[in-house]
Amino acid sequence: MLVGMSLRLLCVLLVELAFAASMSGAQGNVRRALPVQPLPGAQPSPTPSLSFFRNSGVADDPSGAVGASIYPADAPQTAASSAIMIDARSGSVLFLKNADVRRPVASTQKLLTALILVQDGSLDASDRVIAADCQVEPTKLGFRPGDAYTKRQLLAALLVHSCNDAALCLARNEAGSLSAFAERMNAKAFSLGATESHFVNPNGLPVPGQFSTARNMARIAFAAYHEPVLRQYMRLTGLIFTYNSGRHRYFEATNKLIARSPMFTGMKTGYTEASGRCLVSSASYGGHDIILVQLGGTLRPLFDDAQRLLMWGLNRNGGAVAERQ
Repeated sequence: MLVGMSLRLLCVLLVELAFAASMSGAQGNVRRALPVQPLPGAQPSPTPSLSFFRNSGVADDPSGAVGASIYPADAPQTAASSAIMIDARSGSVLFLKNADVRRPVASTQKLLTALILVQDGSLDASDRVIAADCQVEPTKLGFRPGDAYTKRQLLAALLVHSCNDAALCLARNEAGSLSAFAERMNAKAFSLGATESHFVNPNGLPVPGQFSTARNMARIAFAAYHEPVLRQYMRLTGLIFTYNSGRHRYFEATNKLIARSPMFTGMKTGYTEASGRCLVSSASYGGHDIILVQLGGTLRPLFDDAQRLLMWGLNRNGGAVAERQ
């Protein structure tokens, strides 16, 4: 059964690669979303080559953590049920807690949706909205059937304010249907080493059979972190979206960490009743970059919890950041 599943996923991945190679960029005469602040320039970052199947050790257990539910022994507590922290440059594990428990991950899986879109390119091509794209709750852009926006506009709304309707529109236009896009999500995840995951939709809203793990999400986040376009959008504190009608609307970032300090560099939030509070966050200081995944949080102040863990991780990783209360 395992061999059959691997062969099926391999075939799906080959289809994805062929599809990506065939994409061409069409320019759309569409108004663009305007960021509240200018997009930061692409930051230089090491970009390790991504092998066909990842075997570079990203988020793999260090020798002292094999079989452990919590590592290291002196790690700080977290409100999350599952968590993992990795070095964003090497992929080495700095901290973990129940990192291999399968669970829903809510909107944090939009990182995978965004990764597929960016790696396919054509961000200035136009996507047209249909009625089905609008029939989703709760967080949404509120566009109308017949509207057309660039992928870049919708991607910004997806990452900054976690708009579920933007995710549907992007995925359907990208792959032809939501089910076809889900196949591409699973193939991409598999290629990154996220083999204990199964994705059914592009936005993370609850549906049977959809799950991932903290370790798998760290591998996906690692790949997303090394895409400059994604990093530019994920660190925005807000966005002014311009609709086809000419109306403007301000969307605040759902990730409240990035407004606290420039050292917090973004990633993605998520919440449903099934998943609990989820957060993928990143921080950079003194030449050290780290990524933290927290899933199944039970407390509202998950951002405070993340800040404390990120500060601990930067200090442990050689960043020498003074602790903040």
